[in-house]
Amino acid sequence: MPSTFPHGPAVEALIEAALTEDHAREDLTSAVLPAADRDALAEIRVKAPGIVCGLPLVARVFAALGAEVRLTPLAEDGETIGAGTVVMRVEGSARAILRAERTILNLLQRLSGVASHTARFAERILSARAQIYDTRKTTPGWRALEKYAVRCGGGQNHRLDLADAAMLKENHLVAAYGRTGPQSIAQGVRALWAALPPGVPLYVEVENAAELDAALEATAAEDRARLVLVLDEFPLAAIRAAVRQMQGLAAPRPQLEVSGGVTLDTVEALASTGVARISSGALTHSAPALDIALKIVPDERG
Repeated sequence: MPSTFPHGPAVEALIEAALTEDHAREDLTSAVLPAADRDALAEIRVKAPGIVCGLPLVARVFAALGAEVRLTPLAEDGETIGAGTVVMRVEGSARAILRAERTILNLLQRLSGVASHTARFAERILSARAQIYDTRKTTPGWRALEKYAVRCGGGQNHRLDLADAAMLKENHLVAAYGRTGPQSIAQGVRALWAALPPGVPLYVEVENAAELDAALEATAAEDRARLVLVLDEFPLAAIRAAVRQMQGLAAPRPQLEVSGGVTLDTVEALASTGVARISSGALTHSAPALDIALKIVPDERG
């Protein structure tokens, strides 16, 4: 497993909300059919190639239903899986399996989809020094899980939330100073450095070389290691110039991050500029679900 699976009340609340939304405890069909009283064996099978993610959630879904089942994992989160692979077997009450089925699949398909989509980006830039980062463009309530899925796919996490790091963007400048531009950038950067606790990073989104210079000049040399200059939709030539500029500075140097309109078609060219960080909301907001099924295995009763 590539990293610690998310724990905490947010994940438990998401599971409970999903079960409640599906009225899993009031399933009209499984409440009536006599076979639902029996034990059954079910297989969770990935139907398309990709990165599996979210398997620890299966046990939590059954626990939330108060169902005792036996789970046999046959894969680990972050593992590359071929089409048709069984990633887990479930043995226990057929009624419990039927009630949990859709919630389990919704969770696994979404997280495996994010992991698989992230892996496509990561594979495109393997030959470069760059790493792919997510953003806060996550599904409400799913952030910890989706950022975990990004890590399973070989990506890196940007700040988790608004309290995790400061980030100065265009809307902040307009709200605070009524305008954008180098002067406003410098004002905002100085104000934030004066207020931020030691060790907290500052991200500054810049749209041109003049704004980049303003953010740099407003940062004391000792704070540059905590500064991330986010190049928003810079042309390739301008990104290369910014990389050369940072290389010419004495250590500690700020980090450069490219953002804005990053897609599978553009990420390789962006990475070729020598930049170390590329962020894309597409890792989460545009990830297609991975096709996964849960099937109860027929027994001698047919």
